[in-house]
Parts: sequence; structure tokens; C-alpha cells
Amino acid sequence: MSENIRDKNFLLIKLTLLVVFSVYGIMNAVHETGVSVKILLLVSLYIGCLAAKEFLKGTKKLICLVASCVVFVLLIYMGGRYFIPFGFLSIYEILSLFPDIDHKVYFAPLILTIIETPIGFLTLFVIVFMMATLYIQQNYVIRELIKRNKSDLETEQNLKKEMQYQEYSAKAELNKSMLNAQNKILEDRAELSQTLHDRLGHNINGSIYQLEGVKVLMDKDPDKAKTMVQAVIDQLRTGMDEIRAILRKERPEKRKIAMLHLYELCEDCNNKGVEANLTTEGDASRVPDNLWEVILDNAYEAVSNSMKYAGCKHINIMIVVMNKMVRCTIEDDGAGCTKIEDGMGISGMRQRARSVNGMISFESEAGFKVTMLLPIAE
Repeated sequence: MSENIRDKNFLLIKLTLLVVFSVYGIMNAVHETGVSVKILLLVSLYIGCLAAKEFLKGTKKLICLVASCVVFVLLIYMGGRYFIPFGFLSIYEILSLFPDIDHKVYFAPLILTIIETPIGFLTLFVIVFMMATLYIQQNYVIRELIKRNKSDLETEQNLKKEMQYQEYSAKAELNKSMLNAQNKILEDRAELSQTLHDRLGHNINGSIYQLEGVKVLMDKDPDKAKTMVQAVIDQLRTGMDEIRAILRKERPEKRKIAMLHLYELCEDCNNKGVEANLTTEGDASRVPDNLWEVILDNAYEAVSNSMKYAGCKHINIMIVVMNKMVRCTIEDDGAGCTKIEDGMGISGMRQRARSVNGMISFESEAGFKVTMLLPIAE
């Protein structure tokens, strides 16, 4: 129930009390004095003052309460003590202006029920006690609930902001890691290009010049030309050995390339409206290149299936490097399926895992989950 509905309910309760007190007072006052028109006008004015007070604030609200008290005095004077309940209602309305007072104060007006009235002590005591209970419930119990609900709402909003911030931070970290991986690969390529240029450029240029000389000497001095050709062959063979050595040394690690592709895969999912996260634990450098190929290929297959068929909102890829095994899980929160059938995609994933003596399992209780356990060769 919203705060607005609660306040309207309490207003309805107060209006009901006003109507009941008015009917009771008018019936008895008219029977005794017969001054019906003036009493009706005063009762209407009293109800109007309290009703207007609900929609006003500050000084205007206080003026309405003072006016209701004046009207109450006139009612007592002209209609008798049958309108005494109105006085207690005005007292509680005045107490409501001070939300910080102790709730026990609301029981203080019960002392006034000893005043001799036509209503009778017991009846008046029950009426005032009921009013005290209603006002305490509204001004303390319900207000406390409203305050607590607001506090819970603020806490929930703060949690949402924190989650959004964490999500933003995770995406920023993902982008940063991807950019770092890209920059590293570009640096490796630039370094490779520079190394090839520095070490092999002179060698190849020298071989070209020697071959040009061979063309000139081929008819005039075949023996010397033959010697020069052999020198070029030896020089080029040495160059090929250098190229192989450089490539073995300068080639980017398979791990870096695989991680970059996985980051790009997650980024592609994010761009298509599916939140994808990649997390790693342990020393990823211990994972051999052949395992990275299996992890990357199976991750592509699993994520592709999730994007096509699962209707998911989140995909999590987690790589955990343990002592002798590496565990990779790809999990989504999509519709899943009741029965897992080995189509070409799943069969290919099984075959890739078995090719490195690994194991793979599939779960579909909540979403779809692929788990690979691949051995790390010592």
C-alpha cells in the first residue's frame, strides 16, 4: 500500500468520525433546543475547517485548526455538550502538528473524559481511546513504516547505483585489457618488422647486387660466376635461418592472441545487447598453446549458440588455471533446453576437448553451461 493510499485511508476514517459525531450531536441538539439551521451551519463549518486543513501547510493549516476550535466552542454553547467529541478530535489534530512528541501524550486527553457529559463516561472514554489509538497508529507506526520504506528505497537505489558503477568499471576494465592486448600485439608486430628490416635488409640487398654481378660474369668468367652464385645461396640460407629464429623469438604468444579474441568476443556480445564478461584466475601463462586453441574455438561455438538460440541477457566466460588442469566454463542465463542433443557444434566441441585428452560437459538446468577440463602437460 502506497503512502498516498494510507493518508487517504486515514482521511476517510476522520471524515467518518466527523459524520458520526455530527449526526449524534445534531439529533440530540435539535431534540433539546430546536436550533437546527445554525447548528447545521456550525457543524458544516467545523467539518470544512478540518477538511481544508488536510490540503494546506504552515500558517494556513494552523489557522484552520484555530477556526475549528472556535466553531467547537460555539457548538458547545448553542448545541450543548453533545458535541464534546469534536473537541477531542481538535486536540488530536493539534497534537499531530508536533510529530516529535512522545506517543504517550496522546493518552493525556483521556483525563478529560471525567467531565460530565450526556454521552456518559464509559462511552466517551472508549471513543477518545479509539481516537488516540488511531492517531498513534497513523503518526507513529505508519510514519515509521513510511520512513523505513524510504530508507529501504534509498538503499536499493544506492545498491543499483553501485551495481551500475561496478558494471561500468568491469566494462572499462574489459576495454582497457583489450586495448592493452591490441597494443601489445601491435608493438610485437612493429618490433618484428623493425628486426626483419635491420637484420635482413642488408643481407637481401647484398644478394641482389651479387646476382646482378653474376649476370655480367656468367659468359666472361663462368667459374667466378658459379662461386658468386654459391655465395648468394649460402647467404640466403643464412638469412632464412635468421628469419626462423626471429619468428620463433618475436612471434606473439598464443595466450595473448587468444585472450584478445575472447575480449573481442565479449565486446561483440555487449554491442549486441547481451552482457558478456571474461574472468581469469591463476597463472594463464602456464596454459600451452594447443589448449588455448581448444578454449578459443569452443568458446566461440558456445557463445555463438547462446546468442542464436538461448535468448539470454548475460554470458559469463571463466578460465581457472589450477595445478595440473585448466577449467573453462561458458555459461548463459537463457531458456536452456530439456534435452541436449549432439549436433555438429556440440560434437565438434567434444572432439576438440578429446584431442588434448580433456573432458567436456554440458548442463541445461538453468540456462546453458559448458565446462571444459583440460590437462596441463608438465
